[in-house]
Amino acid sequence: MNHLIVAPVVLPLVAGSLCALLGTRAPRFTAALSLAATLGLLAIAVLLLRQASSGAVQPYLLGNWDAAFGIALVLDRLSALMLVLTALVALISLLYALAGEHRRGAHFHALFQFQLMGLCGAFLTADLFNLFVFFEVLLCASYGLMLHGHGAGQRERLKATVHYVIFNLAGSALFLIAVSLLYGIAGTLNMADLSLQLAALPAENAALAQAAALMLLVVFAVKAALLPLYFWLPDAYASATAPVAALFAIMTKVGVYAIARTTTLLFGEGATAQVFTPMLPALALATLVLAAVGVLAARRLRGLIAYLVVGSAGTLLLCIGLGTRGSVAAGLFYLVNSTLVAAAWFLIADRVAGARASGDALLQPATLARGAWAPLGVAFFIAAVAVAGMPPLAGFFGKALLLQAAGDTPWAAWSVALVLGSSLAIVVALARAGSSLFWKPGTVLSSMPPTHHEQHHALHTSAIVLGLALVAATSVFARPLSAYTDAAASQLFERRGYIDAVLGARPVPPAYDVRREMRERGDAK
Repeated sequence: MNHLIVAPVVLPLVAGSLCALLGTRAPRFTAALSLAATLGLLAIAVLLLRQASSGAVQPYLLGNWDAAFGIALVLDRLSALMLVLTALVALISLLYALAGEHRRGAHFHALFQFQLMGLCGAFLTADLFNLFVFFEVLLCASYGLMLHGHGAGQRERLKATVHYVIFNLAGSALFLIAVSLLYGIAGTLNMADLSLQLAALPAENAALAQAAALMLLVVFAVKAALLPLYFWLPDAYASATAPVAALFAIMTKVGVYAIARTTTLLFGEGATAQVFTPMLPALALATLVLAAVGVLAARRLRGLIAYLVVGSAGTLLLCIGLGTRGSVAAGLFYLVNSTLVAAAWFLIADRVAGARASGDALLQPATLARGAWAPLGVAFFIAAVAVAGMPPLAGFFGKALLLQAAGDTPWAAWSVALVLGSSLAIVVALARAGSSLFWKPGTVLSSMPPTHHEQHHALHTSAIVLGLALVAATSVFARPLSAYTDAAASQLFERRGYIDAVLGARPVPPAYDVRREMRERGDAK
């Protein structure tokens, strides 16, 4: 069972390679292979979650070298949770894409699987350099997925992709500089070993270590869309095709995960202790204000949803920035709900656009297809309640836990005011959008022109229903989910357990000793 830890990286790598080889020559087989690989990833992630729920930190030495010298993966409660969440979002996105969107560009399934490989690797890796490698894998795949699609919106998609690529290339260059600095002063990039080295740094290297830590914060803030480094996200997410944007809902969480991992493991003691505070809470609260302004000013539904993603990133980073176990536990609970509902939102927005005669989701009255407005209105209402953090759905519990945890910090007043204020702005914006889209339609058509964008498919409904069902499930199973995220947060703050597990891992004896056989042959001669 220990070999399962590497499976979330190997499975999408193999599936993506096969999909790339097959290309467009066998589209049905390629689609079936991609779906089977995604279902397999979900099954593996669930098994790993069961393994991690025991509380043991499980290292995996890929090259059978000691962790400080070789490549290591680590499974703990947080990484297992992120794997399951990745697989669920991937399944929702792929089901929607299989209705026809996957045929709107070349190599969709190969890029999709490579994106999953990068995501899973980033959540499992135990050293900073391989975190950079997996970042680049998922980013390279996302560049291709951003350009996926043709027809209306291609010009805007290309423009947004150029901005997205340039922004992330700059972040990658800064990542390399930060990693090089840390390696130069500590002599290692394994996060467990690096944690010990940074805690014992001599005073003359403290400034360099702090500079490297702050550069890493900038890099991860780019991925997480933290103010003022969020500029790439609204246009990128609003212009991508619906299944791609839904998959990207988990991509900003890679930055959130990296900040959570490094603040608790690497920068918890020594010269770099608390280097991110009070900067991180202030930036997170400012991001919440920006998101509130963005949702109120949005003219299109996709743009509004993009700012909802920015707002969720601000809430999550506030939880991490407050720096307590309670706040981090609240953030992990909120992360599950916000990621699932963001993915569902992008799919709902695409169906709203498809039901309108204009094929666009402008927030103004328009012609709707007969029979489309009622189910879409229900889906819109459920998603709106979930994303605004209103009872009885889990978003409310997540924000309540956050405000409770914030009460013991110096940021209590600001947190209460801005979290509740941003939630109110979201409620107002969504109420206005829903009123324009569903309560004031110009006319209702009995039939629609059979354009590709407007065609409906059962898989569209299945993907949206699955996404909203998962959102509802986080509310039904809020107690066990909260218990798990509490335990995951506690494990994050127990640095010693992670360090001892990783550095204490030993290579397994070889099943076939080549050196011994060579010696025996030499003696025989």
